Formats: sequence, structure tokens, C-alpha cells
Amino acid sequence: MVIGVPREVKDGENRVALTPAGADALARAEHTVLVEASAGAGSGFRDGEYAAAGAQVLPEAAAVWQRAELIVKVKEPLPEELPLLRPDLILFTYLHLAGSRELTAALLDSGVTGLAYETVQFPDGSLPLLIPMSEVAGKLAPQIGAHCLEKHQGGRGVLISGVPGVPPAEVVIIGCGAVGVNAAKVALGMGASVTMLDINHDRLKYLDDILQDRVVTIYSNPYNIARSVEYADLIVGAVLIPGARAPHLVTEEMVQGMKPGSVIVDVAVDQGGCIETIHPTSHSEPTYLLHEVVHYAVPNMPGLVPRTSTFALTNATLPHISFLAGKGLDAALTEDAALSAGLNVRGGEIRHAAVAEAFA
Repeated sequence: MVIGVPREVKDGENRVALTPAGADALARAEHTVLVEASAGAGSGFRDGEYAAAGAQVLPEAAAVWQRAELIVKVKEPLPEELPLLRPDLILFTYLHLAGSRELTAALLDSGVTGLAYETVQFPDGSLPLLIPMSEVAGKLAPQIGAHCLEKHQGGRGVLISGVPGVPPAEVVIIGCGAVGVNAAKVALGMGASVTMLDINHDRLKYLDDILQDRVVTIYSNPYNIARSVEYADLIVGAVLIPGARAPHLVTEEMVQGMKPGSVIVDVAVDQGGCIETIHPTSHSEPTYLLHEVVHYAVPNMPGLVPRTSTFALTNATLPHISFLAGKGLDAALTEDAALSAGLNVRGGEIRHAAVAEAFA
């Protein structure tokens, strides 16, 4: 199969969909790998490394898209890439369609086959291609939140760890999946006081055990969320429903009741966000102030650490890319239930129930 790796064009996105080692593995399996020039530069990979791995380095994105049968990316196609989509093309990337009617409509109009990393799902419910980036984003969230709490960033001027005689920041994490757990680990390591909320009581018991009573666990309901939000210095939104739009668990009224200069980092913003007042931002303008609360809402947070993220992403995606390329689309979807769950659109039709439900 001819596999194309274009350079990412989203603001501040320095990840690339495939490392040179990944290109080497595909080339050894006798696939043709096309890489746009400088696609790996942001992650520290030179064109020569891809060429040495057996890939063909092409000077322009259009040539990669036109020749490829399978395009692997990191982020969803942006408006300038949409004209490059076509019915006989397979697109494998993070799509997050439930958060964007416009993108969903564009993919349907093009007839492209869209496989979403974030909905590839094993029988046990785990999301193997989402977990690595959730781990990165979760670990970044307290780090970013601590920065935003600084006075010059519009924050309260609170040191997340506190100092002797002065209490640490109150960090509230809504959602106890991969994002939430990794956010808690880093927040605890930074010395914060951490509260975690979730609707899964078994998950709360598990976290209470592994984190050895270092966090406060609270069952998630509107009353408890409102109380927790009121005292929070930093809220981390870490709610995920696979393929679906995230529910607004923190209302605008709750945000209005937060302390002036407190911070929200909504990692769920790529799925619409779990904070009612959130809207996507970018790496060049990552925050905005609303109701005297700093909102950080960059949908591609792992792009801040592209080298780490690219290695982690390729480690997870390469087996699925190899299987898809080796078997062909129809056989791969038939034989691999996890990959079949990643099918979001094909032939102008929505093929994922959660995406369909998001748009009624």
C-alpha cells in the first residue's frame, strides 16, 4: 500500500504521524512510504533519516496526498487540506468528529474513509491509540495550570506547591481516566492538594488504593462538582465518552462562582469540552479570561512536547497501520474489531454511533 505522511499544519503542531523507525518498518514490509519534506522537523527528525529508512521524501503536501492510498496524520484535516480528500482515500488520524459539525460534513461530502485513532477500541473498552496522548496531556495539565496561576499570566499568583506555612494550590480533576490519573500523579508530585471526581465508584476505590490516600476522591454529581469548583485554584477537565461530545459538567454559573484568577485546563476541549464556558484556543493564543477565570483550551496539548509525543504515538499506531496496509481496508475491518470501531465515516455515511448521535 502507498502510505502518505504529510506535514501537520495546525497551529503549533510539531508532531508527525510516523517516526523514521516506523517508516523503516513499513518499508521493510514492502509498502511505499511518502513523507512530505520537513514533516518531522518539529519533532527533531531530518528528511535524511526518513530517506535512509526507505521513505520517499516529497517536496509538497499535494504530491503526498495525491499519490497515497492511506494518509496517516496526527490531527484532523484543516480547511486547506479538505480539497485533497477523495472517495478512494483512507484517512487515519485523530478526528474528534463529535466536536465539529463542519468537519464531519466536509468528510461526508468528500466520500473519504475516515478512521479515528480515538475510537479504536479493544474488547475491554480500552482505547489504545488515545491512551498515549491522554497520558501526555494529563501530565502536561498541572504543569500548564501552574504556569497559568502565575500573576503575569492572569492567575491568582498562587504557587502550586505552596511553601512552609502557606498551603498548596487546590487542584480539582474531573474524570479519572488516563488523563485524570496522569494529571493527579504530576499534581501530587508538584505538591498540590488534589481532589478527583468520577461517576465510577470502583475507579475511585482503585485510585484511593494506588495513590495511598494522597488524593480526596468524591463521587461526581452536580452538587459535588459545584462545591469542588468553588474552592478550586485549578480545574482539570478530563472527561471522555469515546467518540461522543463531552458533557458540560461545569456550568457557566459554577464558573462565575470560582475564585478570581483561578484556572481551568480543559483537556476534553477536542471533544467539545466538559466546561460550559470553554472554546478551543491555539498554541499561539492558548488562554482567555472569562468571569475572571483563566481558561486554557488548546486541543492539541501534546504538540507542546512533540518529540516525546511522536515516539509515544508511533509506538501505539504502527501495529494498526501495518495491519491495515497489509490486509487492505475491508479485510482489516472484518478481522480486527478494534480497528473496525475506529471507522467513523465511509462513502458519505457516518459509521460510528456516537458521532451519529452527536448530530442527531
